Amino acid sequence: MTRGHRLDLIRIAASTVLLLLSLFLLPQGDPFQSILLILAYLAVGWDVLKEAGEHILHGQIFDENFLMSLATLGAFVIGEYPEAVAVMLLYQIGELFQSYAVHKSRRSISALMDIRPDTAAVERDGAVLILSPEEVAVDEIIIVKPGERVPLDGIVLEGSSTLNTAALTGESLPRDVTPGEEVISGCINQSGMLRVKVTKPYGESTVARILDLVENAADQKARVESFITRFARVYTPVVVAAALLLFVIPPLASGGGWTLWGSRALNFLVVSCPCALVISVPLTFFGGIGGASKQGILIKGSNYLEALAKADIVVFDKTGTLTRGVFQVAVVHPDEVGQQELLRIAATVESYSDHPISRSLRAHYRGEINTQALEGVQELAGQGVSALLEGRRIYAGNDKLMTSIGVDLPNCPHVGTVVHVARDQEYLGHIVISDEIKEGSAMAVKALAQAGVRRSVMLTGDSQAVARDVAEKLGIDRFYAGLLPAQKVEHVEALLKEKARGGQLLFVGDGINDAPVLTRADVGIAMGALGSDAAVEAADVVLMDDNPQRLPLAIHIARKTLSIARQNILFALAIKFLILILAALGIATMWMAVFADVGVTLLAILNAMRALR
Repeated sequence: MTRGHRLDLIRIAASTVLLLLSLFLLPQGDPFQSILLILAYLAVGWDVLKEAGEHILHGQIFDENFLMSLATLGAFVIGEYPEAVAVMLLYQIGELFQSYAVHKSRRSISALMDIRPDTAAVERDGAVLILSPEEVAVDEIIIVKPGERVPLDGIVLEGSSTLNTAALTGESLPRDVTPGEEVISGCINQSGMLRVKVTKPYGESTVARILDLVENAADQKARVESFITRFARVYTPVVVAAALLLFVIPPLASGGGWTLWGSRALNFLVVSCPCALVISVPLTFFGGIGGASKQGILIKGSNYLEALAKADIVVFDKTGTLTRGVFQVAVVHPDEVGQQELLRIAATVESYSDHPISRSLRAHYRGEINTQALEGVQELAGQGVSALLEGRRIYAGNDKLMTSIGVDLPNCPHVGTVVHVARDQEYLGHIVISDEIKEGSAMAVKALAQAGVRRSVMLTGDSQAVARDVAEKLGIDRFYAGLLPAQKVEHVEALLKEKARGGQLLFVGDGINDAPVLTRADVGIAMGALGSDAAVEAADVVLMDDNPQRLPLAIHIARKTLSIARQNILFALAIKFLILILAALGIATMWMAVFADVGVTLLAILNAMRALR
């Protein structure tokens, strides 16, 4: 409980004591009784009166503070002093419970996202200094002992250990790291000591990006939240006008009964407070975003959470999303040169590229690569690479590249990514590279279909044969192969026209070339904290591990959250309108009105907190 909550409890207790003293120790009509009741009212209600006054001065008249002030001051005017104090007292008790519930949900999310390391042990001038992570520069060496949290992203130089990544990815299985492998900030080192070379400053580290995403998620509001805000702006002045008409018209029509109808109008005002909606709906989305974060799913705003719930078409990139993106040379087919010579030429020409295919060629060759012999290296987007090697023009790439230089291609029976190699216009042979499908991909596609996603589509720059093979194995409805990044955007734009009315198109990718497509889709989803920074920045949702099965889970969480928000809206409105009618008919007393308002609010908040789970 916070200091503010304790002060509120003291005010409520003081007001309760003063109310009881006035009712049970002093005779009716005693002037001192009125003084005690006014003191009891001010003890618990002065902040509501102050807020209402400040809002009126700023032009924000119709809010719950105004309604409660008008209702209780009106009760004083008609001589119902105890009722006025009781209304304000019960209202403040409800506000206290509400504030405590919100504080508890925020604390749950803060604990959930408590991954920020406080210090980093840095090697400087032969000594180890304990510094704030913000003070550590790129390329410095940090020491991470067992039990400590990795403070910054980097590469392991010495030591091997097991990392607990649960706080980041939601994955309970630990990850083993050895020298040469990347580690990300926020993980807990479980076993051996590590020496890590820092690769990113703290502001660009994984943990900083995650915290920034979660902290700013509330800024992007869902349509349901925006509706509630707009509804409250219209609803509040309407009920105030209705209460005024209820107070004026019947007495004028009947020639009296001003006190009776004034009391009913005040009850009407008390019931009309929209706090159950205004608080519980944003709290529901806040809880949904926090619950998703606990599962390793970062959602950048409640508008994206709402869009996830309406997923109609899901479009996947292939490499690194549905497949592991770990390429291995499967077959080498030399033509005019020997197998090792073909590998040497391909690996040398690809030596300047960091593409997974290039890395796999270099790894398979294992020989010495003479980069000094290379000149005029050109990366040809969506086709391959070209360079001068030992005075001859070498081309290494796909079918499109060979066709563009006028080289005839043989038929290859093997399924995989084919790298053709040509010297000038002479065909030297081709190398088949295969990529392994992720274990959870087929289950993810099946789960999406079961969740009501109407169509799954795969876009890839790979060959038709590879794309067909992957699509058939995973049960994907439709695929498009041999695409350049710009063509992927064109296909997404075409698919946007095919989505069902009210449905949303989701694109899931991980590479830097996916950033334009992620931005163009209704909801862009990036795979993995170790994926491209550009993809993570462009995406609306980030799946912290590379498991595609997180996607149907994200949709389930989004739908559950939206369901809870709708339950709160329907429940609150139904009870409100029922009690409003009873108040207008004189059946509901002010006490009933307050209990109805506070009770509805508390039930809605408790329901909203389910989203955290």
